Amino acid sequence: MKAPVGMPPEATRRLSHECKGIHQRKQTSLAPARIGINTRYAKRGWSGRVPRKNGIVGAPMGHRPPIAYTRKGEPLLNKEFTVDVLVIGWGKAGKTIAGRLAAEGRKVALVERSAQMYGGSCINIACVPTKDLIDSASKRDGRDPASYFTSAVADRDTLIATLNRTNHAMLEGKVLLLDGVASFTGPHTVKVVAGDDEITVRAETIIVNTGSHPANLPVPGADGPRVHDSTTIQHVDPLPSQLVIVGGGFIGLEFAQMFARFGSQVTLLEAGETFVPALDTDIAERVRNMLEGEGVTVVTGAQVTSCDETGDHVDVVTDDQTFAADAVLVAAGRRPATEDLDLTAAGVATDERGYITVDDQLRTNIDGVYAVGDVNGGPQFTYISLDDNRVLWDTLHDGPRRRDDRVAVPATTFLDPPLSQVGMTMRQARESGRSVLVATKDVATIAAMPRPKIVGQTEGVIRVLVDADDHTVLGATLWCIDSQELVNFVSLAMRLGVRYETLRDGIWTHPSSTEAFNEVLGVLEPLT
Repeated sequence: MKAPVGMPPEATRRLSHECKGIHQRKQTSLAPARIGINTRYAKRGWSGRVPRKNGIVGAPMGHRPPIAYTRKGEPLLNKEFTVDVLVIGWGKAGKTIAGRLAAEGRKVALVERSAQMYGGSCINIACVPTKDLIDSASKRDGRDPASYFTSAVADRDTLIATLNRTNHAMLEGKVLLLDGVASFTGPHTVKVVAGDDEITVRAETIIVNTGSHPANLPVPGADGPRVHDSTTIQHVDPLPSQLVIVGGGFIGLEFAQMFARFGSQVTLLEAGETFVPALDTDIAERVRNMLEGEGVTVVTGAQVTSCDETGDHVDVVTDDQTFAADAVLVAAGRRPATEDLDLTAAGVATDERGYITVDDQLRTNIDGVYAVGDVNGGPQFTYISLDDNRVLWDTLHDGPRRRDDRVAVPATTFLDPPLSQVGMTMRQARESGRSVLVATKDVATIAAMPRPKIVGQTEGVIRVLVDADDHTVLGATLWCIDSQELVNFVSLAMRLGVRYETLRDGIWTHPSSTEAFNEVLGVLEPLT
């Protein structure tokens, strides 16, 4: 099939690839393979001034710089159409609620600015790709660092490309999929722009799911070519011999161990005087010792003042030291991805950090406009975004679920072994004024937990806090193999309000990590 006259070169290349896929699927018409306003959508009652006979809005997965083209290759400029629901951003909450609402018969459109982000941050640039690299790093076994890293990145990219396509396919043919940059022009109108192409979408219900970006380091030189964020560092080339990480939070910890195992000399700079203040001091110190044992240099009280390019490397300058690096990773938190939305045009309110303000039903101050996922300033976890989908579903269907229903939300930092937390630490328990029991055991000493010994991973500690009066679980820190699973047991026990004896006396499979509860919860003693 020849490309339509006037189609941009990039679109031409993508169309050629598209047509190959069409023939493979034994389809004879371009229109059914496209996502948009064609005969498929006309039957579902899409409204607007886009031609139904020969117009196509959106495009199939991976073939989409233009928002819209006629089948003659002519851009559909300044066209308007109406849907029931418009979702801006393809994150966990947005893609899930879009599919659910479409399944009940609503006309739903979803806008995404990047074809590399179908499915959201988690599968494309965050949770999944980083954990894939972490796993690869742990398996290097002395192989050449540079070539092994290149191979690991290639394997990562193959996996992510598959997940990206799969996520697109989940909604293809069910939801109107548009590529482009979305911005409000009013409370219920959104302009979607890609190059010279522009479409206006009207919807009574608009759901913002644009997520967040890595925060910038506000010092001179932090925008240099050797300074990376958590996304770009995944494709750093070549593997840096010396890597400086600015920020000692959980993202910084994961990347520090990962790159040390890939073969980099890693220096981790923490601006505060305390290493990982979210942890109890004794556990934080053990984590630090583990990282330093793997070759990571940890420096606290290191306030970066500049990043100075010096030809073949960059000098990271602090108040009293300078650290030479081939690459720098800034792991200094996140910021809301709202810069292109023009929220003021819709009158949508934000907080002092720029996150969209919502109530416990995810409603903004504008009727019919909602914000889900990272962009609303809540805990920045994929599973929180998924729960936002549940809350919003109930909001739209007069259900009871609210954000303030959330109790005992767990979190895991994917070190090796993983470090998981839920509820109180010992410091918080003391500050609460409650009568508290605590149990702490080194993983290596837990006889009832043979799995760490079987796999040769005995590093770590398990700590559980219990209310001395009613025996409910108050919190836990689990630094051990499989802790990302164990913490879910503790979280469930906390949400259900069950007594700790339920975990202690549980009948667990053998050999498993879960068996640790049988032993650890048998040594509770008063917290002093």
